[in-house]
Amino acid sequence: MPLTGNLLIGQTPVTGSREAIRAIDPATGQALEPAYLGGTREHVSQACALAWAAFDAYRETSPEQRAQFLETIAAQIEALGDALIDRAVAETGLPAARIQGERGRTCTQLRTFARVVRAGEWLDVRVDTALPERQPLPRADLRQRQVALGPVAVFGASNFPLAFSVAGGDTASALAAGCPVVVKAHSAHPGTSELVGQAVAQAVQQCGLPAGVFSLLYGSGREAGIALVSDPRIKAVGFTGSRSGGIALCQAAQARPEPIPVYAEMSSINPVFLFDAALQARAEALAQGFVASLTQGAGQFCTNPGLVIARQGPALQRFLSAASSHLRQAAAQTMLTPGIFSAYQAGVATLAENANAQAVARGQDSNGPNQCQAQLFITQAEAFLSDPALQGEVFGAASLVVACSSDEQIRQVAEHLEGQLTATLHLDETDIDRARALLPTLERKAGRILVNGWPTGVEVCDAMVHGGPFPATSDARTTSVGTAAILRFLRPVCYQDFPDALLPQALKQGNPLQLRRLLDGKREG
Repeated sequence: MPLTGNLLIGQTPVTGSREAIRAIDPATGQALEPAYLGGTREHVSQACALAWAAFDAYRETSPEQRAQFLETIAAQIEALGDALIDRAVAETGLPAARIQGERGRTCTQLRTFARVVRAGEWLDVRVDTALPERQPLPRADLRQRQVALGPVAVFGASNFPLAFSVAGGDTASALAAGCPVVVKAHSAHPGTSELVGQAVAQAVQQCGLPAGVFSLLYGSGREAGIALVSDPRIKAVGFTGSRSGGIALCQAAQARPEPIPVYAEMSSINPVFLFDAALQARAEALAQGFVASLTQGAGQFCTNPGLVIARQGPALQRFLSAASSHLRQAAAQTMLTPGIFSAYQAGVATLAENANAQAVARGQDSNGPNQCQAQLFITQAEAFLSDPALQGEVFGAASLVVACSSDEQIRQVAEHLEGQLTATLHLDETDIDRARALLPTLERKAGRILVNGWPTGVEVCDAMVHGGPFPATSDARTTSVGTAAILRFLRPVCYQDFPDALLPQALKQGNPLQLRRLLDGKREG
């Protein structure tokens, strides 16, 4: 499938006219063909108009139709074969095995949401039948289902060119909910985005759906993005990226005459708590696991362990010594873009120049452009509590150890943290009481709390929560990974005293879709 450099507005390829985007191979610094001219406000408006025109028909497609559409997208992505892998490797510097795994995750997400759509529990059907004889007042027949919010704007992420981009989790869950999607591709991997966008467009055509169910836009800077969020036909936004970018979109969405929700995943340093008994028993093993998690993918994960919290003492020194040894052997890795590499260098320099932080160890020197040299720093709890600069996220393989003098100081550090995607507890049986005392704080701070593991790696499943209080996300009530992600793009509608012939299929008296319903206060099935 050849690359064209075109926008995709519904089924129509369109040449942009704004400043060109050109992917850079971060491993070589070389620009890649073709150039992608950015879309104008008019292009944004055209895509949104098509999405709005498609909305009412698409949201009432049957569960089976929509499930087949999601499965067709997955099949079309797989049919791209090595062309997709090769282009993504060239645009990101990530190894082919990582891209292949991410393609698998992307297709798994799509097929998982197909399962969810078929099951129908997302409709959350509730029926309270009429009680005409009730005293002192009769009750009307009331029936509730969830309906799609409307067209959704999705912003591709830099660090996941497939799983959080054009056909990633935000797009999959929005399409599953019945929402047309307009994607703004990330400028770091436009060719990868075009290939996946063409696959989605082919699935739209193959399944006989309205053209406006999917569009793909490009644009440098914030003009196209703000125009997209500001368009009155867009009813929700999915975003994964920087805190500044997410806040800008939230502000634009709230400034509209009709404010809309922005589901933005933005910033997290993912604290890891090493409890005394666990640290005493296996400091060296913990250090090895920590460095492996820290340096995975050059640390370019939103769940990267950027903070380690433990009581100071001989066991922590053993951990630091072992972690230093492993870190010094860690090879430098190519980062996703020159801009991300520059931001990483600036973040590391800020820590290195901070009098309250001391360098512990660093990885091997780089031998090419845009390569991340892993870094480990340490600070004392008193300094961490008094210096906000120590809590900033450094996107990449850099972490800060906070040495505490007591359990109370560990609690103070935990209370001081901003909202997080994850919090990790490493503990043995004798640490459980200490962990239990800390748990209420962590439940207020994080969306996922894990024990004796590492936060990198997010399972696509029903129980997963990939979200958390601000600034981890803009809405702590939601998740961007897992089947509950569909709930972001739905709202309830109640139908009162409708004749059966006028009710939507999900609410008809005979339950033709065979849905599990809450019927007069009792769950069927």
